[in-house]
Amino acid sequence: MCQLFTRDAVVFGVLGWGTVEQARPVWKDLIECLELQLQVDDVISEGGNVAVRYTERGKSIRAFRGFGPTGRSYEIPAMEWFEIRDNRIHRRWAARDSAAQNRQLGFTEY
Repeated sequence: MCQLFTRDAVVFGVLGWGTVEQARPVWKDLIECLELQLQVDDVISEGGNVAVRYTERGKSIRAFRGFGPTGRSYEIPAMEWFEIRDNRIHRRWAARDSAAQNRQLGFTEY
């Protein structure tokens, strides 16, 4: 997946912003600890911009950022906006309801 990004790409997300290499460990934890699954619900593109609306699902099977595992599942809506340059992702912004995710997973300390 990281090969889809430009070398100087910037990733903006719930935890802040940084390079793809800085975002990679967070993505890895989401997949390995929360069994992250994404279902694309809608895609729209205009010029060099692409917006994606999807449903994110998962289950707490390993400790994630100091919480869990709880064995509980979650489902939340989420969106991402991509700026494309040279047929690669140059900027990525994400919006997701982390508070709802944490409540559903039983991460009550959040």
